[in-house]
Amino acid sequence: MHRPDLIMLHGWAMHGGIFAPLLPFLEPHFKVRCIDLPGHGSQCNSTVALEFPSFWQHLLPTLERPAYVLGWSLGGLFALHGALAFPEHVKGLILLNASPSFVARSDWPQGMPASVFRQFAADLAKDYDGTLRRFFMLEAQGSEHLRADLRRLQRTAFEFGRPDLQVLSQGLHLLETTDLRGQLPRLEVPSLWLAGRRDRLVNPLAMQAAAESAGGDYGCDEHGGHAPFLTHPAAVADALRTFAEGVHA
Repeated sequence: MHRPDLIMLHGWAMHGGIFAPLLPFLEPHFKVRCIDLPGHGSQCNSTVALEFPSFWQHLLPTLERPAYVLGWSLGGLFALHGALAFPEHVKGLILLNASPSFVARSDWPQGMPASVFRQFAADLAKDYDGTLRRFFMLEAQGSEHLRADLRRLQRTAFEFGRPDLQVLSQGLHLLETTDLRGQLPRLEVPSLWLAGRRDRLVNPLAMQAAAESAGGDYGCDEHGGHAPFLTHPAAVADALRTFAEGVHA
């Protein structure tokens, strides 16, 4: 059976191992690659900058054919950039709990205040461990299995050692400053935007508005938090499979 390629990009302070609960549901249908962003996980010693162009310049030569690209949270910005810049290499785009602009702006009240990201950056320099714990709690909030999700997030984040402070700061800067909303109408590839109703970091209304602007499909897990693939992996995988079947058809 033909299995299309699926690349998955993780969120802030994490690495590709966070997607482990999804793999049993996806691998019968996709050839999955969980990519670690520069400075994260297995790439903690990478010389590649945590920047959109640099990341894609190094990833593109490894692609054998156009692939579906899934981005969760911060990874969603990298996925969206790739789909906009290199549509010939992206078969379909899946944004999972990710927004084209994480920060609120005068015409974008659905985002988070920029001060939140600046405060995280300031706190990170003063209290590394405490700041990460608070962020993981925000990610886990809204989940029906908060304690289990929190333990998994913490365990995954430190699996390869302590994430580098400079890399984490760069990631927060990207989350604060990136705004790709204006480019959504020219997105050439099919897109799926999956939100969680209980997400405390990405407003589902932001994702719905982005999906409409991009001409993509929108779905919302009524019981999902910021990381629904941890608690509802079968449902997330079903949505991905249905999306891919529609693209193929």
